[in-house]
Amino acid sequence: MLQHLSIRNYALIDKLEVDFSKGLTIITGETGAGKSILLGALGLVAGSRADTQALLDKNSKCIVEASFILKEYSLKDFFSANELDYEVITTIRREINPEGKSRAFINDTPVTLGLLKSLAERLIDIHSQHETLTLNGSQFQLSVVDAYADHAVALNEYAGSFKQFKGLEKTLNELLLKESQAKKELDYFQFQFNELEDADLKSGEQAGIEQELETLNNAEEIKLNLSKASSGLNGGEQNLLSSLSEIKILIASFAKYKPEINELSIRLNSSFIELKDISNELESLEQDIVYDPKRIEELTIRLDTIYRLQQKHQVKEIDELIVLKNELSNKLLDFSSLETEIEKTKNELSSVQKSLITLAKKITADRKRVIPKIEKEIAALLSSLSMPHAQLKVEHIETVVLNADGADKINFLFSANKGSDFKDLNKAASGGELSRLMLSIKSLIAQLSALPTIIFDEIDTGVSGEIADKVGNIMNLMSNSMQVIAITHLPQIAVKGQSHLFVFKEEKNKKTYSAVKKLTEEERVQEIAKMLSSGTPTAAAISNAKELLKN
Repeated sequence: MLQHLSIRNYALIDKLEVDFSKGLTIITGETGAGKSILLGALGLVAGSRADTQALLDKNSKCIVEASFILKEYSLKDFFSANELDYEVITTIRREINPEGKSRAFINDTPVTLGLLKSLAERLIDIHSQHETLTLNGSQFQLSVVDAYADHAVALNEYAGSFKQFKGLEKTLNELLLKESQAKKELDYFQFQFNELEDADLKSGEQAGIEQELETLNNAEEIKLNLSKASSGLNGGEQNLLSSLSEIKILIASFAKYKPEINELSIRLNSSFIELKDISNELESLEQDIVYDPKRIEELTIRLDTIYRLQQKHQVKEIDELIVLKNELSNKLLDFSSLETEIEKTKNELSSVQKSLITLAKKITADRKRVIPKIEKEIAALLSSLSMPHAQLKVEHIETVVLNADGADKINFLFSANKGSDFKDLNKAASGGELSRLMLSIKSLIAQLSALPTIIFDEIDTGVSGEIADKVGNIMNLMSNSMQVIAITHLPQIAVKGQSHLFVFKEEKNKKTYSAVKKLTEEERVQEIAKMLSSGTPTAAAISNAKELLKN
């Protein structure tokens, strides 16, 4: 339950400390005194959006801190799961600096706003006077049925499976789009790959082919010149080797007389041997070179193929064509693996969908099962609020398409009078009737959820007199099992509280501030009397106030 609220620099509040009690706490005060400011501050610690406009002093930060007693609410697992220190008296703090940046803390540990909201949802329900409009919302109506069905485990399991289902569905759509795009290019890639594969290109072969073709195209000229060169060295009677042989013999004959001549003789002998070897090689090369038109044609065709592929793919080397072929091969393999991945994803999607349908059917059955009970209990509560013939009809429609909440659509229909047709709430119920209906629903849900604290902000709108007394009785009954805080303008409700807080404005240093004080019994009599009359309370109003408080 909410134990203490501390507010600094928020709206019309400079500094404020408020203690709360068990049971039903009543908050009253004149319009504009600042009752809604308390709710706004509580909204901050419950995770609502921060706004720098709410800062009283624009140069200082706003701090709102709320302490909750958690002893009876089995929240240790929540703290453990989120790596937070569990304290029996847990403090939630929200800070807003002048730049608009917001920070959240749980027991002085910085947390995300999402985590703060998650904890606050387990601690407090703030019902503003405008929330009655949410009665018309399909999501709220569905949440009422789900709260009564008490199948949070099934809903969480379904939500997880639905998230997985949507994720797989998205993945499959992306894969199918990728496949569609790939198919448009597949034939072209396959053609290019086949062309390069058929070419059977070898690294480095181009230079060899070009060289061989150059030789064959000039075979006759090369052969003739090689023959001439060979003949000059060793052909006919007068040739270079014959002359060199004679010179070699001549020099060798007197080489023994002088070392330098001997050295020249050795060099001449080496040159003779080298030239003779060259002559043999020239002769061999000349014999090897054969003009072969068929070979020329083969090489020309091969080289044309290489040149054509290089020009087509705008590359200069065979190695680049080989790299391109490997890339095309990978693309074709990717397409094959894409088909495998699509099939795998389809199977996973089908499996999750079957599981989802099973869960949805269970959730639908749970919802159908509790609808008659909801209608019966709401009718009983409305009857206790002087609406004996009012009925709520919970219309259930099974949807064909699964959504985030299952396969159901819930619609609340209302009939205020005996024999009246059931209509949508916004067409069948007045403001006062909607308030009583919302109170009945909140009362029903509160009993089921065992929420520690619920706050009603003028839920008594549109009611008065005897009905207001009955509204107060329901709040009082609710306060037996939970903490109830009610902001009201009605004395019939105000007298039901075990404690009474009064919100007022005061002036300090020529500035107006909102303040709160807990009323004593005598002060409470005076406040109830003022609510019963206008202006200064009369003796009759004071007597009436005492009587109401006594009862």
